Amino acid sequence: MRMYARLREPRKSDDNTYIYKIMLYKTGEGIYLFTYSGADAVLSAADYCYDSLEDLYADWNDLIDETGWIELEDPLPGCQHDAFIPLRVKGRDIGKPEWGVYETLKDGEWVEYNL
Repeated sequence: MRMYARLREPRKSDDNTYIYKIMLYKTGEGIYLFTYSGADAVLSAADYCYDSLEDLYADWNDLIDETGWIELEDPLPGCQHDAFIPLRVKGRDIGKPEWGVYETLKDGEWVEYNL
């Protein structure tokens, strides 16, 4: 299960970073919260692990805008869990990852994606 929400106001994360939106991702391994440092960011700036959805909601529900939580489909196999679009590390599917180089699915083909 994945859901995201926009914050009512950007929230300061550290000296130079603000959080504009968040995504939760519940898997068999745990519950993750991804934070995004731009309103249109595709990949997260940071991630956190929660023991329960109740704990995550307690920390964040009062900060999200009136739209609330919006459901997203789970990522495609091999794709980044925190990405809002089908996005994967180039070559990872063949065991030769090119870290920092990404591909996205466009018209049924994997094409290079520049962040």
